[in-house]
Amino acid sequence: MCFEILTMIAMQKRKVIKGDISIGTFGEFVNSLIDLSKNNGSSYVCVCNVHMLIEANDSNDFSKVVNEADIVTPDGKPVAKAVEWLYGIEQPRVAGMDLIESLFMEISIKGLKVFLYGSTNDVLEKMANKACKQFPGLNVVGTLSPPFRQLSVDEDRHEIDIINRHNPDFVFVALGCPKQERWMAEHKDKVDSCMIGLGGAFPVYAGMVERSPEWMQKYGLEWFYRLYQDPKRLWKRYFYTNTRFIILLAIQLFSKHLFFGNKK
Repeated sequence: MCFEILTMIAMQKRKVIKGDISIGTFGEFVNSLIDLSKNNGSSYVCVCNVHMLIEANDSNDFSKVVNEADIVTPDGKPVAKAVEWLYGIEQPRVAGMDLIESLFMEISIKGLKVFLYGSTNDVLEKMANKACKQFPGLNVVGTLSPPFRQLSVDEDRHEIDIINRHNPDFVFVALGCPKQERWMAEHKDKVDSCMIGLGGAFPVYAGMVERSPEWMQKYGLEWFYRLYQDPKRLWKRYFYTNTRFIILLAIQLFSKHLFFGNKK
């Protein structure tokens, strides 16, 4: 009983640049997400990396979207390390790819239901097939790949009806950042489920994109591996976001120590 009560307590957050990042162990995140799906009719979770933090810094509107999320996981190693440097908290990385497998397992064990939204039909089919083989008893109640354009009001309402008719406990969303986070915020209190933005983790889990080696994940170099895989599309983004992140974090670190000394 005590364990169940603890998981119902809202996760604390700490500000990194303009993003409020939830803190806790990996297990605490998984437990809190399961609890969120059981206790809230509609909620959403952001899986935050450097790209998302820079998007939030550059847009007050998007910053509000991220910071109003029920939980914001430190997806990228640099984000987790930033929490440690700023607040002295040894924060582990809580990556979207790791969350997918852990949540699939918990969903199957607890008899919950999951709906997959976004990406392409090919990715969704491969992802669902793999998950159901890996976790026997997993209930993937539906998948939906929306058109790559702005939906009309009627189309959007129709998709909401499809999702809600399946009554999922979780909706895993893959529309890419910042689109998926905006979509989840716009559909809070419309989609009766816990929505989690998992973006690029979909094709990786489906086996269509290779994940970086573990040693690169350990040292925060997963971005470099993705850059190696798709340099033409990603080099400008990574050059811009990584440089901005270093500068903005350095400013925050300097300001914190200047005005607050060693206070946590």
